[in-house]
Amino acid sequence: MSDSINKEKRNIWQKTGLVSAILIVFSFPLYLIINHFPGLEEPSALYGQPYFTGGESCIECHQIEYDLWKASDHDLAMAHATDEMVLGDFNDATFEFDGEVHRFYKRDDRFFVWTSGPDGEMGEYEITYTFGYRPLQQYLVPFEGGRLQCLPLTWDTDKNEWYHMVDTVYSDQHIDHMNWLYWTNQAQNWNGMCADCHSTNLLKNYDFKADTFHTTWSDINVNCEACHGAGSEHIKWAKLPEMARLADESFGLPVQTRELDNRTYVDRCARCHARRSIFGDFEGYYADLLDYMHPTLLIEPYYFPDGQILEEDYVYASFTQSKMYMTDVKCNDCHNAHSLKLVAEGVEANDLCLQCHRSDVYDTYDHHFHKKAGEDAKPVYADGKTYEVGSGALCVNCHMPGRYYMGVDFRRDHSIRVPRPDLTIATGSPNACNGCHSENTAEWASEYIHRWYGLSRIPHFGTVFAKARMGDESSIPGLVNIALDELFPVIVRATAIFELEKFSDSLSRQAVIRSLSDPESLIRHHAVQSYLPSGVDEMISLLTPLLNDPVKAVRMQAAFRMSSIPVARMDSSILREFYESLSEYREVMEFTGEFAASRHNLGVIYQNLGMFADAEENFLAAIRIDDEFFPSMANLSVTYNQLGKNDEAEALLRLMIRDFQDYREAHYSLGLLLAEKGDYAGALAALETASELVPDYSRIWYNMALLYQHFGREDKFLDAMETALLLEPQNMDYLYAMAEYYYRIRNFDQVRLIANEIIRYYPQDPLGPQLLQLAGEH
Repeated sequence: MSDSINKEKRNIWQKTGLVSAILIVFSFPLYLIINHFPGLEEPSALYGQPYFTGGESCIECHQIEYDLWKASDHDLAMAHATDEMVLGDFNDATFEFDGEVHRFYKRDDRFFVWTSGPDGEMGEYEITYTFGYRPLQQYLVPFEGGRLQCLPLTWDTDKNEWYHMVDTVYSDQHIDHMNWLYWTNQAQNWNGMCADCHSTNLLKNYDFKADTFHTTWSDINVNCEACHGAGSEHIKWAKLPEMARLADESFGLPVQTRELDNRTYVDRCARCHARRSIFGDFEGYYADLLDYMHPTLLIEPYYFPDGQILEEDYVYASFTQSKMYMTDVKCNDCHNAHSLKLVAEGVEANDLCLQCHRSDVYDTYDHHFHKKAGEDAKPVYADGKTYEVGSGALCVNCHMPGRYYMGVDFRRDHSIRVPRPDLTIATGSPNACNGCHSENTAEWASEYIHRWYGLSRIPHFGTVFAKARMGDESSIPGLVNIALDELFPVIVRATAIFELEKFSDSLSRQAVIRSLSDPESLIRHHAVQSYLPSGVDEMISLLTPLLNDPVKAVRMQAAFRMSSIPVARMDSSILREFYESLSEYREVMEFTGEFAASRHNLGVIYQNLGMFADAEENFLAAIRIDDEFFPSMANLSVTYNQLGKNDEAEALLRLMIRDFQDYREAHYSLGLLLAEKGDYAGALAALETASELVPDYSRIWYNMALLYQHFGREDKFLDAMETALLLEPQNMDYLYAMAEYYYRIRNFDQVRLIANEIIRYYPQDPLGPQLLQLAGEH
């Protein structure tokens, strides 16, 4: 009994779904972070090696572009706190929130706030930087260790008033000074969250061992060189006589931004305009986007099942699933690359779309069925809002509905879709029709769509993803079709691969295995992540080639997955590639080591490699960063067990059971641990609780059955084993346990039945014939 439970203890974390992805998806709104301090001093340039010269060096030749850029969101992305740049009221203003009165004031031309600090007590803090400009402005406060922290007290530039970010974003949570989301803690830290997208040539300079920052930049805002690259060689090129200049499409710039196909162009912008995790400081544009970053897929809680935005998603994954992207539209077809404004904002509000779409077809009542501004009709009043006559005739209101983020920032969905109230009915995703006509049902809206456009609707991946999210096995054929069909957008196919990880059937497995060799790096990466091996040899065979994948994200994910294989099982010829790729993975996790998830991932690889002291150190670090990060608590309990610290493991599991009731598997882990400690009665009680909380996990029933057998409760043993087999009828451990039981009580007919089941499921395994032979001897 104890051997089986020990084996289960070692494998439990695969079931509990602990953070094992190679990448850290920063699921925190943009306002949580910001950028840093003294400008970066460049070393003497080596000939031919470009270095950053500062945006001011571009004005002499590029005055027109500079004028367009000036006062843009890029220009105003971050600034020193000065009278010119600070928009908020610091004239001894007060703001009351949650029983506390916050004050904003100036002294000696410096800006201060009186608010609650790291210990929860009120105190004075100096504001040194602004972050953003419109429709809200945030403020940064310096702390020790090179940290800048973002105040939750935010200025609404439209209403000209203060508001508290917690009230608009975390209104359903209690955020005190111990919470990871509190403004002086890591979730609101500027250095590690978004600094790289609000300044030029941002170097985070995080010291992993000291847990400190020395973050630098060359321009405090998003300046010319943020997109065009370091400009020194371009300036040298420009100063040459025209006849002496080399024929160079990029004019000496390290980054080409002209005459790009739409994928390359969009990838240029995706560096920042995507919800993503990054692998290091930005060192220039890469051959593949996944050499630098990993974009978030169309998964919950970030997107609705049909791919519409739910959380703050920053455009990339929305646009790359769109029909526009699939037909070669790129960012600058709609946005001026320097001012960021729309390229067409004429008297007719649909001018932008009519650059490509025929006005006599699409800008007519017969297409949108809404009155235009000035025509005789009544406004629509819903949810306290007024929708004026003409708003329903605007392309963007039907095809790019939006949501508010950070309380006051309205952002449109760039998946650019047709309204589908039928998908609302099927998946719960919103639709543009009911966005205005909220007093009516989706069925009402769907009836109008049928009346205007007919009954036929194109099948949508959203219906498949909605079922997959619920673990519905009927979604498997649809997921496989999406994953393998190259006509679907890559981001959609990768999402299908991600969802297939939930299913262990042969159809899902084969689709994932086939995707390991897909031409698209995003597909390969998620195939590695979703791959469920049938054994160590198969895993080595399929993942070893990916240790040499040309794309960094794929190599690292392959190494992470293979770290669970005992090194002794690997051929010496692959060890160099394995350790090199695993080293890349470790470097990325240390680069983002200020995050609990990164420390956790480091703990996992050290745990896999048998380096338990290092695993313990990183799991503890993760918990220090976020004292509610229960995956590290769960893995730490296993590490304690591996280090022989079973009392510490038990105490930690009991703490989790008390404080994290949603983590129900902790009862199972406690049962396994208590059994190993010899407390079989306590183990049985914990497993019985686990069986009530997680009734569909067969291993709970199996181990509970073994304990019933230990206590001589044969009826309970049979009931638990039958439940385990009902949940997982092909499991060899369960079949063997039942065969052993029936053989012991001399019920040889049942032994023969089980032997035949083993032969049916595992025809190559000698156990079935051996059991038949034993039963036939009696």
